[in-house]
Amino acid sequence: MKNVILTKLYKAPCGVLTLGSVAGRLCLCDWPAEKHRSLVQRRLETALGASFTDGTSEVIEQAALELDEYFAGRRNSFDVPLLFAGTDFQKTVWTELLDIPYGQTASYAEIARRIGRPEAVRAIANAVGANALSVFIPCHRVVGSDRSLTGYAGGLEAKRALLNLEFNNTTPSTL
Repeated sequence: MKNVILTKLYKAPCGVLTLGSVAGRLCLCDWPAEKHRSLVQRRLETALGASFTDGTSEVIEQAALELDEYFAGRRNSFDVPLLFAGTDFQKTVWTELLDIPYGQTASYAEIARRIGRPEAVRAIANAVGANALSVFIPCHRVVGSDRSLTGYAGGLEAKRALLNLEFNNTTPSTL
């Protein structure tokens, strides 16, 4: 029997997100308007042997509640169980992104050094771009080496909004 990824839209203050779960874990928190959306969907379908259908689950409802708390400034980490669907290298990068503290940023080069692959900055950028769990895996906290805002699936305005939310709940924003 094929797995089913249940999906539900979540209206965030900075845009609409699609939440998806399978087998009791969140596997998707992505921007439906994102230009590479079909690539993310195909990767999840293949990696998880799954098809998509509209619906909800306890995990999706927990994710939505945690996002509500995050956007209200009452949560700075997440408890919802996550399911990474990617290569071993991508999973290593995504795990490292989880270690970027709330209200702080890291560059692609810093991530590359942290995982012991300082020459792999482009590969790091590609792995960050392939993240299907936006916000939960905080790819919005990854910036250029000069600290400039770089590409983000939800758009630079959404990235700026997420960082401002976090910075304003920790220290004054410099963005």
